[in-house]
Amino acid sequence: MTTLSILDLAPVPEGSDVSRALANTIDLARHAERLGYNRYWLAEHHNMAGIASAATSVVIGAVAAATSTIRVGAGGIMLPNHAPLVIAEQFGTLNALHPGRIDLGLGRAPGSDMATARALRRTLQGDVDSFPQDVMELLQWFEPATEDQRIRANPGEGQAVPVWILGSSTFGAQLAAHLGLPYAFASHFAPGEMQAAIRIYRQTFRPSPRLDRPYVMLGFNVFAAETDAEAKRLFSSVQQAFVNLRSGRPGKLPPPRDGFAAGLGQGERAMIDQALACSAVGSPPTVRAAVDAFVAATGADELMITSQIWDHAARVRSLELLSEAMGDRRAAA
Repeated sequence: MTTLSILDLAPVPEGSDVSRALANTIDLARHAERLGYNRYWLAEHHNMAGIASAATSVVIGAVAAATSTIRVGAGGIMLPNHAPLVIAEQFGTLNALHPGRIDLGLGRAPGSDMATARALRRTLQGDVDSFPQDVMELLQWFEPATEDQRIRANPGEGQAVPVWILGSSTFGAQLAAHLGLPYAFASHFAPGEMQAAIRIYRQTFRPSPRLDRPYVMLGFNVFAAETDAEAKRLFSSVQQAFVNLRSGRPGKLPPPRDGFAAGLGQGERAMIDQALACSAVGSPPTVRAAVDAFVAATGADELMITSQIWDHAARVRSLELLSEAMGDRRAAA
């Protein structure tokens, strides 16, 4: 059966603040652990009022400290923003604090606008074009140091923190296959090249000491509620957020609006339908059918579930309903 995990974008709802959003993240992680989800990942975004996980490794540490068994990690760290040695030290530290529970997903986008990316890096030496070299350097920092090695990642060396390549195009698929690493595709917001990326990754995968066969994780949106109508209402928050973002008006996560999608123009409706095509929205039977169909179409080894829901209690309930629905399916299989 396909494994289920969670990607938490640490949303900051309208009417709330970062402190409340991060408290919600920790609470959701505890529920995810109780419900049997496999991983709990957080993503690096900057200069975005609606996302509270900019200091991603700090939030990962807080989540790992508040849980005990679920894997915790980055989905992902945007490597062009950082020196590889710094990330090796950060995740070596996290792995030393929480042995065997830390994952490191790497992306090549800046996770922000270019002005913010320049402010983060402070130099022009790191960019997306050096991503493959930066990944290989980072992998080397996790290897045992040689006797004559002058610079070491301490913590980090010899820890072999699991590294994933993230992407929304075929570039990441090729890199993950070449390096023999697991691959996660951002189909929850950019599904256009998903099938091509999966095919390239599986066909060109080279086994490595880190992974002996291809392993694909796909992002997937789930908005589950007691009824289809209520789930569609919850879904309207992320629909609004996408329209705002693509219109140059990013902000906090809006509350649900009845009939929002019906009032959109043709272009806006086509945009959100395409961006959010990999979604399950509805009651438990509806969600279960959509998840099963997606897995059958992709052969995903694991799904990374994301649910940007304005009300925290409804977000917790959505993950509970998904867990129950898929549990019912497994029991019937």
